Amino acid sequence: MSDSVTVTIEDGVARIAMDDGKVNVLGYAMWDSLEAAFDQAEEAGAVVILQGRDGIFSGGFDLKEMSKGPQNAVELTSRGSKMARRILSFPTPVIGVSTGHCIAMGAFLMLACDYRIGAAGDFKTGLNETMIGMTMHNFGIELARYRIPLHYFSRAVINAEIWNPQDAVSAGFYDRTAPAEQLAAAAAMAAEMFGNLNMTAFNGTKNKSRKDLLALLDRCIEIDLVAPGS
Repeated sequence: MSDSVTVTIEDGVARIAMDDGKVNVLGYAMWDSLEAAFDQAEEAGAVVILQGRDGIFSGGFDLKEMSKGPQNAVELTSRGSKMARRILSFPTPVIGVSTGHCIAMGAFLMLACDYRIGAAGDFKTGLNETMIGMTMHNFGIELARYRIPLHYFSRAVINAEIWNPQDAVSAGFYDRTAPAEQLAAAAAMAAEMFGNLNMTAFNGTKNKSRKDLLALLDRCIEIDLVAPGS
């Protein structure tokens, strides 16, 4: 695991924090570290709190790595899709804590979480792919369709509209907001609430209710790998 991701497990809660000292770009090293962190959390059977650094959850994919060639971009996108898919089917609750700006693939990770808390303040949240010249991948479109209310879907996915945290609640990216200084307490309260659940029943119900979605997303991952433009 790289220094960009830390994981601490205590009292049945795994706190996974991304901090690359910049904007938490999602490249191969970050994906490797996140996978390792979730491996630890799964082995411990812990409720997960996934967060960024002060002021930023994630600015999305590492565009330097994406620009190394079409195949590299396809493979990096696939890694992101598989991580989001893992969160969607993770056997214990995953609480997403957006510590600031939450953009593009960072926002997709947030959409995949079971409960989402956004930091209140002058922060931006949204899917900016069409704004920066990227045709959204099939996985992203279907994940957004699942989590974003219908009357916000086109605004978010096609129009690349960006929201402040409070409006991002209405748009389906967060379940609630909290002042930055209260984020840790809000996340701990949510983790305690989830910790009271029977995890076998939680996992069974979560995956049963998302069975069709997960099957669709698996097909999307395959299509995005072999025919990314379709």
